[in-house]
Amino acid sequence: MIKNFPLVIMLILFIGSFAMPLIKKKGIVKLFSLITMGISAILSLIVLIYVNDNGLFLYRVGHWDSPWGIELNIGILEAIMSLLFTTIASLILWSSTYNVEKEVKDGRIPLYYTLCNVLVGALIGIVYTNDLFNAFVFIEISTIAACGIVVIKDKKENIKAALKYLILSSLGSGLVLMAIAFIYSITGNLNMIFINEELVKVFMSYRNSVLISLGLFTIGLGIKSAMFPMHVWLPDAHSSAPASSSAILSGLVLKAYVILYIKLLYRMFGLEIINEFKVLLLMVLILGSLGMIFGSVSAILQKDIKRVIAYSSVAQMGYVFFGIGLGNTLGLVASVFHILNHAAIKSALFLAVGSMIEKTGQKKLSGLKGIGKEMPITLGIFTLGALSMVGIPILPGFISKFNFAIASIEGGKSIFVIIILLSSLLNALYYFPIVINGFFGEENLKGKISRSKEKPIKELLPILTLVVCALYLGIASNRIIDFIGKAF
Repeated sequence: MIKNFPLVIMLILFIGSFAMPLIKKKGIVKLFSLITMGISAILSLIVLIYVNDNGLFLYRVGHWDSPWGIELNIGILEAIMSLLFTTIASLILWSSTYNVEKEVKDGRIPLYYTLCNVLVGALIGIVYTNDLFNAFVFIEISTIAACGIVVIKDKKENIKAALKYLILSSLGSGLVLMAIAFIYSITGNLNMIFINEELVKVFMSYRNSVLISLGLFTIGLGIKSAMFPMHVWLPDAHSSAPASSSAILSGLVLKAYVILYIKLLYRMFGLEIINEFKVLLLMVLILGSLGMIFGSVSAILQKDIKRVIAYSSVAQMGYVFFGIGLGNTLGLVASVFHILNHAAIKSALFLAVGSMIEKTGQKKLSGLKGIGKEMPITLGIFTLGALSMVGIPILPGFISKFNFAIASIEGGKSIFVIIILLSSLLNALYYFPIVINGFFGEENLKGKISRSKEKPIKELLPILTLVVCALYLGIASNRIIDFIGKAF
């Protein structure tokens, strides 16, 4: 029975999304979306417990066995990501129910929640699938839905950002499709397990083709997950979208493509082949390092608070690719842990900033000075998120960076510890001024009325829950990291 839950989760989200446009009352649409996402989160938790107790399982969709039929591969990594996506999405949608009308027209609210459900369903499909063609189908669905939740605001900058995202994302999808074609021509299979079995036998005869396919997957999925320097679509898309859309895009969408990339590298190609092409991992390591530095430098130069956080996402995704590029188990585990940390923290940051913009009408950093007196809880949430991103001890961001440093030393790349330290310093240079100017300074606080713009606690509760989840990641980091390690 439980083995059916992965398919049931996707069906709940997809079928539920088709029903939403038929519902006329926006309150019912919000509740329906939240219920379907909440049920999916509960089922994901059950799947995670089952996989932990019984191990990985393959689920056949339909009547045909692999390699002809569609197959889902549900292991610890997939179960963790499914729970992450559905839980974070539930909290983001919960928060959006209080303020979505401020950014989305009433007539488009059913469409907005339809797109959110479709998007999360597609992301889970990307994570679950064991089949390259179906991974590509889910990638395309997620791309269209992601563009939809950006352009839904129907303003000039949103249309421009969505078109930029669509064009570049389509380029990434095209490169992924070309890589799939190369792999299929070599192995005659689309199922990842069967591809691995064939590649091990023949890759020495097709070294160049295998290397080209690895490169195409890296660049294609790199574009879609904002790997430096292929991140140029991200700042516009994330900064112009509604706050809840920005949270979903940064917290969830980027992560699904990285998980697929990890699965392709270590399950489809396998360690033997990856070790033959260490230059690829070196390239990923260098690009990840550059992303950590230049993403932070770009964030320092911004005057718009949402663009600051958007460029911060480029830097944080740099950490994830940095861990992959290290080429050892601890690096991979640290990358997955950082995905969990970043999903919770960055979602909370975007939602907190969305609340500030909603209440003050200010997006410029200069207009948010003294906001800590008017919205102390909201800026307090932002501060905790900022401290985690900088890497203050106890918080999950510190745990991620500490493990990246240890993984660098284990991998004989100790010099890269300097990159981690430099990046943390740069993180502080753009986060701390926002916090300091928000809470302190007589000139900044002059004329501000205490708690005059603070939202009711019920509206802040989903954002507070995200922060609590992040704090739990830090407190229980040893157990969580050990658990993630079982996936590799």
